[in-house]
Amino acid sequence: MSPKHFLNFQGITKEDFHTIINRGLELKNSSDLKKTLKNKVLGLVFEQPSTRTRVSFEAGIQRLGGTSLFLSGKELQLSRGEPISDTAKVLSSMLDAIILRTAEHEKLEIFSQNSSVPLINGLSDLYHPCQIMADLMTYKEVMREIELENVCWIGDGNNVCHSYIEAAKILGFNLSIFCPKGHEPNATILESSKQFVTLTPSKESALENANIVTTDVWTSMNSNSQTKEKEKIFKDFFVSPEDMKKASENAIFLHCLPAHRGEEITSDMLEDQSAKVWVQAENRMHVQEAILEFLLLD
Repeated sequence: MSPKHFLNFQGITKEDFHTIINRGLELKNSSDLKKTLKNKVLGLVFEQPSTRTRVSFEAGIQRLGGTSLFLSGKELQLSRGEPISDTAKVLSSMLDAIILRTAEHEKLEIFSQNSSVPLINGLSDLYHPCQIMADLMTYKEVMREIELENVCWIGDGNNVCHSYIEAAKILGFNLSIFCPKGHEPNATILESSKQFVTLTPSKESALENANIVTTDVWTSMNSNSQTKEKEKIFKDFFVSPEDMKKASENAIFLHCLPAHRGEEITSDMLEDQSAKVWVQAENRMHVQEAILEFLLLD
């Protein structure tokens, strides 16, 4: 039987979303965590820097009774040319689940095809599904019974945006994207969810009726050389407390972090009452505990 993987939201149902998010909330609020992942060993293969993804997965599996091994890409034979398919076969024979964080989504696809255990996308150039799970868990925790209808994305049409596009189709919410011309999301990903996604001509129209307003840094890890150019292109694509007043009443602001104050957000945005980024960051751990259980437990 092939293992379940978590590379993006393909194959994930609306029921799966609710199961994982509800379990994440249950784990967060439990005063007596059961060691559901006792004796499970999680490998973290990271070719990219990380704060939240690494710490949340390592802490999460340990809270549930398992252990973890951090494996920097530079320390593995991958750095000396070993095919990723060979690495996948070896690591999956010794581990119970693996996180791969890489700049090339194709590596995740190849790894998953050669892995005998679940593989989780810890971030790639195309998708960041774990982040969106934490975002949606945060919305449910904060807003309780208010149904998510509209999400506003401001900025680069990047990997996090792509995962929001996938989630919109599965969960049925509307996603309004305000991004600079030439920095739109991947056309194929956009087309797959076109009935749920709108590229808006203005920030105001994107913000209208939004329950969640979210953004990301202008310059991703693999595009640092474009920083000066992007500062000019993206100068009007930021979120401020004043912008939040144009969204739905009680709308929340989310950011996957790290944040660049004075760029994609104003210097005071994270201190605004609408900002729930610290709750969101902690929820990475709880929702990923639920993802690990979803993949590893029958």
